[in-house]
Amino acid sequence: MSLTARLDRLALSRPHYKLLLIGGLGYSFDGMDGAVVAFLLPRIQELWGLNTASLGLVGSAAPFGFFFGAILAGWMGDRFGRKKVMLWALAFYCLMSVVAAMAPNFEIFLIARIFAGLGAGAESVIIAPFLSEFIPPKRRGWFIGTLAGFFSFGFVGAALIGRFVVPLGEDGWRWAQVITAIPILLLLWWRRSLPESPRYLISRGRIAEATEVVDRFEQSVVKATGKPLSPLPAAEEEITKHEQKISIWNALKFMWSKAMRRRTAVIWLIWFVITFSYYGFFSWIPTLLVGRGITITKSFEFSILIYLAQIPGYFSAAWLCDRIDRKNTIALYLAGSAISAFWLSQSNDSGMILVAAATLSFFLNGTYAGVYAYTPELFPTWMRATGVGLASAVGRIGSILAPSIIGIFAASLGFGGVFTMTTVVLTIGVLGVVIFGASTAGKSLEDINARAEHDPAAAGSK
Repeated sequence: MSLTARLDRLALSRPHYKLLLIGGLGYSFDGMDGAVVAFLLPRIQELWGLNTASLGLVGSAAPFGFFFGAILAGWMGDRFGRKKVMLWALAFYCLMSVVAAMAPNFEIFLIARIFAGLGAGAESVIIAPFLSEFIPPKRRGWFIGTLAGFFSFGFVGAALIGRFVVPLGEDGWRWAQVITAIPILLLLWWRRSLPESPRYLISRGRIAEATEVVDRFEQSVVKATGKPLSPLPAAEEEITKHEQKISIWNALKFMWSKAMRRRTAVIWLIWFVITFSYYGFFSWIPTLLVGRGITITKSFEFSILIYLAQIPGYFSAAWLCDRIDRKNTIALYLAGSAISAFWLSQSNDSGMILVAAATLSFFLNGTYAGVYAYTPELFPTWMRATGVGLASAVGRIGSILAPSIIGIFAASLGFGGVFTMTTVVLTIGVLGVVIFGASTAGKSLEDINARAEHDPAAAGSK
């Protein structure tokens, strides 16, 4: 009997939701740690007498580390296992956050922030592929989209820490980082009980271990639901041990093979477009608001409301992922983002600016829910984590470039010009996913990728 088919026929229940909570809390802390840096900058600048160039380095530190963490963790997840990477990445990220909090000078703080970004990148990349390998096809889009929604709680938490903790005293900025790091120790302890992905184990030829994991998971579902498992006809195992050496180079060759190049190009484009737009928006919105005549105090209040708009954005898109397909959800929310960015470029009244910016936040984050659900589905098990890691790393290029590019163009183009440029970038993303994106809703991971590996025309099929 197929182990993967046994997993796919299980009803969503408490064991699945436990995975969602453990993975989602990791995303919350990732988001909180990344977002809280913006609220530390004024105190750090005062403490060490930094110029704007040095502050720019701080803003780019975490994304720079994230870029390498995403690539490294993807390869390690496919080579050594999803669970091990999830544990070690989280521990490393926690340690580096504490080092940054205790930093005696700017140089140590900057290095610690880079390494914290590396750990956060590794953590962020591995969770979605890991969880997607446990979830039945009919609910996988909603489940992984909801998982991504936990990022929004981290951003809101960061805004609250920035408002209430950082101003408490001269060491408030240090305590802010400790608050984002210490709860991770509890999460690490909880994650020790996680099973390894059966799909990963099968791809490595560890069939006995995979069978044991599936047996235990089935038993936990029966216990949680109080219902017997539905009958399943015998079938051949869909996954076989992958004999090729797991390396980034081999993964890249496969991703850009004739069978996969269309998928790879589309998902890389989506990651770049959404991450460029997202980080450009959230890095500069307080400054651009001030430039539009809104006071600094009011701009921070606006920022909190804009962060709150993330929450319904994520979860509404997660709900749509299984109903109108991932690619259509991504296209819809990218289109909403493009329209919102244009609306923001034309807004002058402070109330209208707030509504347009919150709407843009809603759609940008909704797009991420679709992207996190979509990306792991496009790659076969043997290089799924590597594929997700490389796509995420391409997105990080956008996050590194966006603040600088928008900073340069803001001087010449102004508030309206910046968001007009963002509208154009987002529109390119919409066209790419609508024309070239592949449908994945309701299909098993094996069905999606067996066709891609054995039929060159299937990788681009809609």
